Amino acid sequence: MEFMTRSPEETEAVGAGLAQQLKSGTVIAYRGDLGAGKTAFTRGLARGLGYTGLVTSPTYTIVQEYLGGRLPLFHFDMYRLASSDDLWDIGWEDYLDRGGICAVEWSENVEDAMEGAIFVTIEKTGEQSRRITVEGVEEFAAACL
Repeated sequence: MEFMTRSPEETEAVGAGLAQQLKSGTVIAYRGDLGAGKTAFTRGLARGLGYTGLVTSPTYTIVQEYLGGRLPLFHFDMYRLASSDDLWDIGWEDYLDRGGICAVEWSENVEDAMEGAIFVTIEKTGEQSRRITVEGVEEFAAACL
């Protein structure tokens, strides 16, 4: 399914809507260029899961953990990983076993580990506007759009 957004807040609303139907162990594999809105989408996921704290990009930490919502959210940045072998080295299986949601930026770098994931592609269509394509999930209503 496809959504068109005109602001970061609308991009967050799509993420919040998706979060409403996510189950424990779900992997979200992002595709999109630098600055496309992957972190904004993740802020929406966190909000939709009931997390109320600050959500930032995991660029320099590889993974950010957001606890305290309906399910834990683990936000990964795979930009600096060369392959899925590196992913296993950082404890990917441990995160999968913790029963949360794994949201993976730069999933292309570890694509062979993304089997069964929900794929979210975010494309810039203007300064603030985005085309968001969600594959691998039933229909959902984007919160507040």
